[in-house]
Amino acid sequence: MFGGKGKAPPVTSGEAIQKLRETEDMLLKKQDFLEKKIEQEVATARKNAKTNKRAALQALKRKKRYDSQLQQIDGTMSTIEMQREALEGANTNTAVLTTMNDAAKALKSANKGMDVDNVQEMMDDIAEQQDVAKEIADAIANPVAFGQDFDEDELEAELDALGDELELEEQEALDDQMLNIGPLPSVPAAQVPTVVQPAKKKVEEDDDMAELAAWAS
Repeated sequence: MFGGKGKAPPVTSGEAIQKLRETEDMLLKKQDFLEKKIEQEVATARKNAKTNKRAALQALKRKKRYDSQLQQIDGTMSTIEMQREALEGANTNTAVLTTMNDAAKALKSANKGMDVDNVQEMMDDIAEQQDVAKEIADAIANPVAFGQDFDEDELEAELDALGDELELEEQEALDDQMLNIGPLPSVPAAQVPTVVQPAKKKVEEDDDMAELAAWAS
């Protein structure tokens, strides 16, 4: 096993970690067994302490051997645990280094054929084309004048003249309407009722009758 002629293939870190865990499980079971045996021997020593001293002493001796074996297992467990943790740490470091190495290779492959000067020149071209595109967009956004420049004062004067002409045309149209109106319809003559005047004679008769009535009374 340790130096034979036929060399076994090297064990991987993963296989070694698995074997150490299996050994730990086996030692834990051994610990449980020894602890139970120690409890039994203590119970036997107490039981025979007064009645059978020899049996009690034999029980204590066996307990001492179990205690010694238990201490050895504790030491072995500590050593195995440290080995397992070291292997797990090495395994983690190996995985990390492998990943970093693969990433470095991938980055190198991605940068292959790329030159810093070429990249900078390309970025300058992109910036220049962006400036050109912005100038074109600004030119399109500006209103097109077609080379004509109008005087605002002249336009105001022309607008006032048009307003005056419109008012004159409206007045002339109103005058034409007034002149074209036909003769007014004739008003029918109303017959004035004749006021009937009371006859003077009748008034005189009434006065006479009043005077006669006064004398009769």
